[in-house]
Amino acid sequence: MNGKIRTTAILGITLALGTACNREGGPSGGPTVALVLKTLNNPFFIEMEAGAREAADSLGVELLVQAPDREIDVEKQMQIVENLLQTDLDVLVLVPSGSREIVPAVVKANQAGIPVVVVDTRVDADALAAAGGRVETFIGSDNVDGGRIAGQFVARALNGQGRVAVVEGIPGHETGDSRLQGFREAIAGYPGIEIVASQTANWERDQAFNVTQNILQSHPDLQALFAANDVMALGAVEAVAAAGRTGDLIVVGFDAQDEARAALEAGAMDATVAQHPREMGRLAVESAWRLLQGESVPAEQPVRIELVSE
Repeated sequence: MNGKIRTTAILGITLALGTACNREGGPSGGPTVALVLKTLNNPFFIEMEAGAREAADSLGVELLVQAPDREIDVEKQMQIVENLLQTDLDVLVLVPSGSREIVPAVVKANQAGIPVVVVDTRVDADALAAAGGRVETFIGSDNVDGGRIAGQFVARALNGQGRVAVVEGIPGHETGDSRLQGFREAIAGYPGIEIVASQTANWERDQAFNVTQNILQSHPDLQALFAANDVMALGAVEAVAAAGRTGDLIVVGFDAQDEARAALEAGAMDATVAQHPREMGRLAVESAWRLLQGESVPAEQPVRIELVSE
């Protein structure tokens, strides 16, 4: 974690645990909204925070931002949520690290009378219903559709024939599973394309580098690779470069981060799927504000998704 990001994370924790807020409003007199992300080490979530802060500033909302260091640390995220629920919070905005694991924390927020807004990754509907929990709205892109978009791009680039590998997100987590589902559905429409390897790198760049190296060694005739986020795609790009195959192997990511766009321009990547995290953050805080005004919000608020290939 670089210094700037560490400062942001520490500031968020300090504000949440040390600031005296009450139901009458935060230090500036406005309501207090907590945004709990999966991590602050991923540019996607930094962009989401930026959009949330823009909306909070315009609405006079006190915004507390916290996150674990690693996306896979579901227990830490749950601890953060539970600590926040001990403060005088008005709305909880949550990007779940684990769709099922986070359900008890959502239920505790419900019991405390704190509305829950969910962003990017859905809470498992069956687990939530079984626990008697509720979220006010879900804001995010259709990850299954995003996976299909990536799969269609790969299929067209291969002219319907070829050998493909997938670098997956965290198994069992809604976001990664949905992207994988959509990608597989698209590829299934092309009998001439075979997925020869599909392995997790847990959303992390270093793991993706190692996984891709192993895949390339096992499948030297590989022609395309889909990574379920850009962080992993960039790790795959580094492994492809180390193997001397830049420009020879199709690489597709997901999130359209700035570094991935630069890799596209350099010819090291071929495509990525954009889903606009800044807009998600903005909508989340605006929805929190509307709930506090006694207004209703839609149960689903889709955010546009699109292919970026040049």
